[in-house]
Amino acid sequence: MTYEMGVSREVKKRNKAGMKIRENIYQAILWILLLILAACMILPFFYVLVLSFTDSSVYVAGKFSLWPEKWSLAAYNLILSGSGFANSLKSTVIITAIGTSLNVLVNAGLAYMLSKPIPGRKFFNKYVMFTMLFAAGMVPNFMNIKLLGLIDNYLACILPSVCGAWTVMVMRSFFQSLPIELEEAAKIDGCGQVGIFGKIILPLSKAMLATMTLFAFVSYWNTYFNSIMYMTSTSKSTLQVYVQKIVLSSNISDVVDVEVAVANAVPQEIMRMAAVVVVVLPVLVIYPFLQKYFQAGMMVGAVKG
Repeated sequence: MTYEMGVSREVKKRNKAGMKIRENIYQAILWILLLILAACMILPFFYVLVLSFTDSSVYVAGKFSLWPEKWSLAAYNLILSGSGFANSLKSTVIITAIGTSLNVLVNAGLAYMLSKPIPGRKFFNKYVMFTMLFAAGMVPNFMNIKLLGLIDNYLACILPSVCGAWTVMVMRSFFQSLPIELEEAAKIDGCGQVGIFGKIILPLSKAMLATMTLFAFVSYWNTYFNSIMYMTSTSKSTLQVYVQKIVLSSNISDVVDVEVAVANAVPQEIMRMAAVVVVVLPVLVIYPFLQKYFQAGMMVGAVKG
């Protein structure tokens, strides 16, 4: 009996050791695959960044390099010196600042309202969900903006994206997960509904609000289609349209508004890469400050459906 128990223990130890080895192999393979996937995503952008800093004297078309032989800021100086970039940056900053603020405020207010037992809540919830499945389309949207007199107005790029059904649903789920006792205690102390929302609900929703702010910021910063559709003045075009013109233009001087001789001093490929970096850089700078809220906000907002 003792012998059989000893053999059984030995078999269990071997099985555990075998399972641990298999688990380690699985983890190693998983890490290798994830590293390869990360490299596939990072290397193209790193190549764009390196090429944008490459001096024109050492640039060779079609040559792949992850480190420039000679550094230069000529492409960035050329882009930043043109009036086209300044006007596009101004338009994008205005649209992003106003749009992001309105987006978070409107979505949070509507979501908070839908999280409460108000009259007609089921109808409004279904109405919001309906907009996730069906949209008016490009032509009706254009006619609507035109009839409102918003053609060549920044509001044409702001208002269509102010309220989003998905954002409202996530925020509503988060507000429903907050303890109702906090609101009841505030009401006993004489706090009104607006005061409860501003002094209690919003401070408790920092993670979720930071996440939605990041989403809204990226969306407005990347405004492209609405700018093409509704902005008739070149001076009001966004940065994305500006970069698109640089990428597709055969003559960079027409886009960056500088002399032809100055524009031709820098290869067009380097100019294109520098333009991409200039547009993407603000998002990369802001993301690390909001990253700690990103996962928490998304997970907490999905507690209830």
